[in-house]
Amino acid sequence: MTESDKRILVVDDESDIRSYLRTALEHAGFTVETASDGKEALEAVRSNPPDLISLDLVMPKHSGVKFYRELQKDKTLSKIPVLTVTGHARDELGKADFEEMTMSGPGVYLEKPVSPHSYVSAVSKLLGMEPLEPRETKPEDLHNRLSQAMKDADKEALKRALDALKGKLDK
Repeated sequence: MTESDKRILVVDDESDIRSYLRTALEHAGFTVETASDGKEALEAVRSNPPDLISLDLVMPKHSGVKFYRELQKDKTLSKIPVLTVTGHARDELGKADFEEMTMSGPGVYLEKPVSPHSYVSAVSKLLGMEPLEPRETKPEDLHNRLSQAMKDADKEALKRALDALKGKLDK
């Protein structure tokens, strides 16, 4: 089975992060759908279950943990692998949810910011696939993807992107 046969649901409330994760997965050949919160994700999973769910923990409306609890109530849906991707593993905003997810949940997580390669590798591993080699990208392809991402980005995302391009982003 190839990457293009695998469908991933990316759940994150921040549109720039959804776009970033989607781009990384699509570039690796996966089919990707997105949801902006747990409620929207639950509807998507129930209508067309994905092969894997990439899940942010801290989201308004319906958090990642609430979504995960709902998912576990269904014997079929509970078998879908879940990769937690969070920037709140250690802070007060998400620490309790993070501990619940790692103790009783899937236990597989990445902390934001994630690199495209580590993200795609984690997804591939959870799906039982060979780790993917990064594909070579033409500069014009990168330019087109960056231009599209800039059209959809908010002011703060644009500032962070500009700082990154200038080499000022903390690592």
